[in-house]
Amino acid sequence: MPRDGFILVQLDLVILQTYNGRTRPRGMLAPMFPSLLRFSDAALLLLRLMVATVFVASGWKHLQNPAARAKSIGMSKGFTIFLGTAEIAGGLGVAFGVLTQIAALGLILLMLGAIQKKIGEWHTGFWGKDGSGGWHYDLLFVVMNLVIITTNGGRYVLLK
Repeated sequence: MPRDGFILVQLDLVILQTYNGRTRPRGMLAPMFPSLLRFSDAALLLLRLMVATVFVASGWKHLQNPAARAKSIGMSKGFTIFLGTAEIAGGLGVAFGVLTQIAALGLILLMLGAIQKKIGEWHTGFWGKDGSGGWHYDLLFVVMNLVIITTNGGRYVLLK
């Protein structure tokens, strides 16, 4: 028993550790590949561009033929135009880093609405029917946009 207590005391004494000149809180692990950390802002930029590509393409699809698209998703034509415009605006905001957190939050709200529609009205499972059309895809974009919000999109943004 005293030995376990001794180990706990020893662990509690390590409050801060220094790694590459940076102090990190106790319990935070050192990165496995620290040399890759210098690319984190570029990786965030690529994430933003991927998210933007999908949302701008989806929004454009909504706006090309809003009546047909409205019928396919079970919404009104006016709301479909709003969705398309919001997807394009949010996508461009995320891509260019203009009010990045607000743009990503708007895209999260759109995805939560899509998830609600798929679960509540269409009764679609996580993977969908025959492995397609599920809400797993929408959930991925919620999480990607959460990363964008919590990092403010990284260093390569035009306007925070």
